[in-house]
Amino acid sequence: MVVPVKNEAGNIASLLAEIESACAALAPFEVIYVDDGSTDATPNLLAEAARARPWLRVLRHARSGGQSAAVRSGVAAARAPVVATLDGDGQNDPAFIPALFAALEQAGPGAGLAQGQRVGRKDGRLKTFQSRIANGVRGRILRDATRDTGCGLKVFRREVYRALPAFDALHRFMPALVAREGFAVVHRDVVDRPRFTGRSNYGLFDRLWVGMLDLAGVWWLIRRKRPAPPVTEVTP
Repeated sequence: MVVPVKNEAGNIASLLAEIESACAALAPFEVIYVDDGSTDATPNLLAEAARARPWLRVLRHARSGGQSAAVRSGVAAARAPVVATLDGDGQNDPAFIPALFAALEQAGPGAGLAQGQRVGRKDGRLKTFQSRIANGVRGRILRDATRDTGCGLKVFRREVYRALPAFDALHRFMPALVAREGFAVVHRDVVDRPRFTGRSNYGLFDRLWVGMLDLAGVWWLIRRKRPAPPVTEVTP
């Protein structure tokens, strides 16, 4: 499991306890927290937590690279063939991870991603409105059959993720890009929660206007994708 965090000191202990309880049935497991350049007590609290939890690993970015960069660092370090992600602010309930994992396994090797889709959004009206607009525009352009790509709860095959192009907003476009690689995407509803403490690191500009530029790039990538030709070995 990969958890990207930046300045989430108030949420470390409570979320780790929930993760440990939720994933007990999936043991053995590892949790990789990626500290994306925090300037609060997050690094110290993670170091202390790791001393008592052999399943917890901590990576740190010397400077903030963004959520997708943090997820990419965590997946690169992961040792399991299946990886789960969730946000570090407590809004994603780790209790849904076993169901997402089961959905991916039941779908078979042809499925690359189990995507959570939030119901009962607990964000403020402005943030929910922004998300509704972004998801609506994205869905019409990419036709990815996903209502909510911004949900941090995802379970995917590590090798499928490693085949995806790396860019700043990758985590928001994973269903379309996984489908681009020829893999199916399955969906499960997950219940949203208010963040435990603190405030979001993202604003209107991050979620909407920059996202439009990324959307144009993903649309271009999908249009340029060609199926690989069949290969046969020629022997003398």
